[in-house]
Amino acid sequence: MAAPRKSRTEKAPAELTTGSSAGPVRELTLEESLGAQIRLLRRRAELTGADLASSAGISLGMLSKIENGQISPSLSTLQSVGRALNVPLSQLFATFEEQRDCSFVKAGKGVVIERRGTKAGHEYQLLGHLLGGSMVVEPYLITLHEDARPYTSFRHQGVEIIYMLSGRVVYRHGNESYEMGPGDTLMFDCQAPHGPEVLIEKPMNYLSIIVYPRQDD
Repeated sequence: MAAPRKSRTEKAPAELTTGSSAGPVRELTLEESLGAQIRLLRRRAELTGADLASSAGISLGMLSKIENGQISPSLSTLQSVGRALNVPLSQLFATFEEQRDCSFVKAGKGVVIERRGTKAGHEYQLLGHLLGGSMVVEPYLITLHEDARPYTSFRHQGVEIIYMLSGRVVYRHGNESYEMGPGDTLMFDCQAPHGPEVLIEKPMNYLSIIVYPRQDD
């Protein structure tokens, strides 16, 4: 006997969860959404808080409270901020949820940039960039060519995850060294000196993801 068909009116589960332990998304208040949108537009315009506050004719303290959703600014203040950002007033009220950042990079189209280690034959392709959020995430595809040399003096803020794609390397972190091949992963505190110590099999490729707190202007 065939199983009974589900009613079209039967509701799906209210929430689907992933394996992540990240907390649920909290709905922003109007003030928080407005502040987040202003901060996003300011950063896109490459303005510091002091620059925007001066152009809008308000104090830096007031701008900080607006961006952090701590006050409900008057329309005249918002008009001044909009003019300083060269955007219509309506754009300031665009909901923050509708403008969640997303970055898509086609294969082979990462931006090649200069970083410490570049002179040692290490090539860095930045695979994405987000303007908003409290954390900065920098994903790099790193290639060590035949002329690459060891470099173990990287040291900076944040946490780094390395995932080997090809080649073999002995990667040093602090006083420990780890031999890595395709499929191996290493995650560590970036404040300790680190970097490729022995280049066993070149060329090599690995994914490096660096996460650190965003600094407010």
